[in-house]
Amino acid sequence: MRIQIAGPGCKKCNQCEEVVKQAVQELGVAAEVTHVTDYREIAQLGVRIPPAILMDGKIVLSGRVPTLEEAKKLIT
Repeated sequence: MRIQIAGPGCKKCNQCEEVVKQAVQELGVAAEVTHVTDYREIAQLGVRIPPAILMDGKIVLSGRVPTLEEAKKLIT
């Protein structure tokens, strides 16, 4: 599974990345988590409101930081 966090690197974007990494670790899922910070790449991914979470190229959450439980539900 490939999970991308799309956002310019602001506080919320970094929080989003940490929550997703924690969820992946707690679930024991094999996933590659990356953070896309380049504005052009973010736009090419179709993200309009960061932070956003993409799973295998599909936007599953945008515009806010999920709770740990929400992140786990998105991953499973």
